[in-house]
Amino acid sequence: MIASGRVRVNHRVALNADKPVAFGKDLIEVDGQAVRTAVKVYLMLNKPRGIITSADDEKGRPTVYSLLPGDLPWVAPVGRLDKASEGLLLLTNDSAWGARIASPESHVSKTYHVQVAAVVGPELLRQLTGGGQHERGDVLRAKQASVVRTGAKNSWLEIALDEGKNRHIRRLMDGFGIEVLRLIRVAIGPLQLGSLPKGKVRELTADEVATLAGRQAAARQRA
Repeated sequence: MIASGRVRVNHRVALNADKPVAFGKDLIEVDGQAVRTAVKVYLMLNKPRGIITSADDEKGRPTVYSLLPGDLPWVAPVGRLDKASEGLLLLTNDSAWGARIASPESHVSKTYHVQVAAVVGPELLRQLTGGGQHERGDVLRAKQASVVRTGAKNSWLEIALDEGKNRHIRRLMDGFGIEVLRLIRVAIGPLQLGSLPKGKVRELTADEVATLAGRQAAARQRA
């Protein structure tokens, strides 16, 4: 837009993308329309299985943006859930807030309910939280792990992570030769997915936004 002359600063065409400006003082226009600070939006989505966490997909598969209302400003996912995973996904246009939550240095816990094709006992729980698994140089472990319920051939686990490596839980369980059947994120820090229906979205309350921000600050102070 800048190179094509569509941007003006204080009524003059600005062709230099490195030109410094002072927000709130300089007038910035695109195609003759003044640029204004977007209202900050904080959303939670109950992502269904089979939906891609991306703005678009080269294979034409549905993305999380197909579930959002059409009158929103641009928002970006905070972290990711892979296609086969479900549950709580945050989206925001506050990039600094989102980056702090997603950053491993913030140590904001993410809690998952995981169905696995095995009957899990105390020894495996100890290995999940203590031993870790090494793959391609990664050390994979869970912050906490407990059994929610078991059946004849499978178990539901509650697993908490305070770091978010790619396909962390699936790769961790694969290291023990255990297949993940379902993976649902149910909480980020103190924020619970709760009863939000699958495929639906709601705005976070001001208290929820502030509480997540407070957890980030506390984690940085401990670090």
